Amino acid sequence: MSPTKETNETSTKETNGTPTDDGAVTTTDAATTERSADIDPVTLEILRNQLESVATEMGHVLIRGAYSPNIKERQDCSTALFDDAGRLVAQAEHIPVHLGAMPDAVDVVLQRDPKPGDVFIVNDPFAGGTHLPDITLVSTIAPNDEVIGFAVSRAHHADVGGSAPGSMPPGTREIYEEGLRLPAVRLVDGGEPNEAVHELIRANVRTPDEREADLRAQRAANARAEERIGELLDEHGETLLDAFDAVIEYSRERIEAALTDLPDGTYRARDVLEGDGVTDEDIPIEVAVTIDGASIDVDFAGTADQVAGNLNAPQSIAKSAVYFVVRAVTDPDIPPNHGCYEPVSVSVPDGSVLDPDPPAAVVGGNVETSQRVTDVTLAALGEAVPDVVPAGSQGTMNNLIIGDRSGSFTYYETIGGGFGARPNTDGMDGVQVGMTNTLNTPVESMETEYPLRVERYGLRPGSGGDGRYRGGLGIERTVTVETEATVSLLTERRRTAPAGIDGGEDGATGENRIDGEPVPAKASVDVDAGTTVSIRTPGGGGHGDPDERAATARERDRLDEKVRGRLDEQVRDRRDETTTDRSDGTVDDR
Repeated sequence: MSPTKETNETSTKETNGTPTDDGAVTTTDAATTERSADIDPVTLEILRNQLESVATEMGHVLIRGAYSPNIKERQDCSTALFDDAGRLVAQAEHIPVHLGAMPDAVDVVLQRDPKPGDVFIVNDPFAGGTHLPDITLVSTIAPNDEVIGFAVSRAHHADVGGSAPGSMPPGTREIYEEGLRLPAVRLVDGGEPNEAVHELIRANVRTPDEREADLRAQRAANARAEERIGELLDEHGETLLDAFDAVIEYSRERIEAALTDLPDGTYRARDVLEGDGVTDEDIPIEVAVTIDGASIDVDFAGTADQVAGNLNAPQSIAKSAVYFVVRAVTDPDIPPNHGCYEPVSVSVPDGSVLDPDPPAAVVGGNVETSQRVTDVTLAALGEAVPDVVPAGSQGTMNNLIIGDRSGSFTYYETIGGGFGARPNTDGMDGVQVGMTNTLNTPVESMETEYPLRVERYGLRPGSGGDGRYRGGLGIERTVTVETEATVSLLTERRRTAPAGIDGGEDGATGENRIDGEPVPAKASVDVDAGTTVSIRTPGGGGHGDPDERAATARERDRLDEKVRGRLDEQVRDRRDETTTDRSDGTVDDR
């Protein structure tokens, strides 16, 4: 990854708005600004917190009502509120890759003439979605039979059909292989469930009861939003609707103020994805970030054309990653809504891996390409604000999917890794980074819900890059599959390490093994009962010269066993290769 800087001598176009597909922007008009100015600061703060509380409560309802461990345990879901024009008003702090892409789903619904009592369902990546497992429900909010906004929930469903259990098969070439594709259609029409759509979904997934239960949880979350907004409307009257404008204007003013504190200029970076699942050829991602006063333009010219495999990503993925990075390097406490993103413009080349033409396969773009877009955008801005941006983090979600083709179970997990060392402290160990913010699946839940047994789950000593500040450690998770199944892996950073910065060393690359044998970064393997799957996730890069690391920190590393590990892994590899009897799945403890 090689960031460079250019001085910005010319002014860029005004970007006080959200870019649309054709490069236009949606701006905040003068009337909106005038209405929002009528709300005093105390009332605005009260209403802002109430709206954010509604979005957060939606998330609680969804998580508590869901059936699948991926939602109820890992919390792989997001919730948000939009106004009647499709502008994001409030969101819960859930999954970054979901939240930045939700406006596209609402835009598509607005074209369908939504009415009170309607609930739309969509997952089509070329029409408001990101990848097929992420199903979005968009419900009208009409407490007095007039649509004043939308409640939106997005959740990753553990199976939506397709060629492999879990609907995330590596190596797919067309979206048709990845599962059931739903344009924005009414799941509920004027308050009446559309049973034909429910039947269509059930007939095309491997775990229909689980899908039905999770969709009910999403509907309940959206219904709770309408109930709570109705209560706020009774309490505040038309002031509530003015508050929609006011909170957006408040965030826009704060983000513009934060952007003006950044040095003007154009900053560039480049990184690669490690093959698309069809070939192992590197896929370059390039970015030029131009800061000009209170606006920021992010241009991905030079990025690779769309690929044959499934690391293609819809435009909304790039926008999500950019929005996340801009918030991270300015002021993460700014309320996240439409106003945050008005000064930000994002450009991607047509027909590129960041704006593919259908029927391109895209399931890996949401989870892996999004991480690389995050990495390059952070690296570019690291030239502007080196005292803020960390070294390279693990840069992958380490997607592990295990299921059987009969549909009796589908397990999905993204596995944490090392966070890059920061300019003034060590990186965090074993955490989700970048575009995901999920929890892990607890061992007790895994072994109760699935025919899986967890053999090892812990930090990976020696995986963090050395430096004045050490990169965070990766994770090792080893699971025995107790029945015949299909194991699918969508991973990255298996040959290109998370980069150290300012003289710090790179973090360790990740590794995938099945019964001790190395497996490619992107693979799908049918396995017998007793097979052991081991994922070792990348560590974070180090920050600063290792010779400058304090002696007390070195001693703490030793006591915490952070510098041990590579020899131990090699010993375990030899043991795994020689002590597993693959005929019956038992393990010799010699």
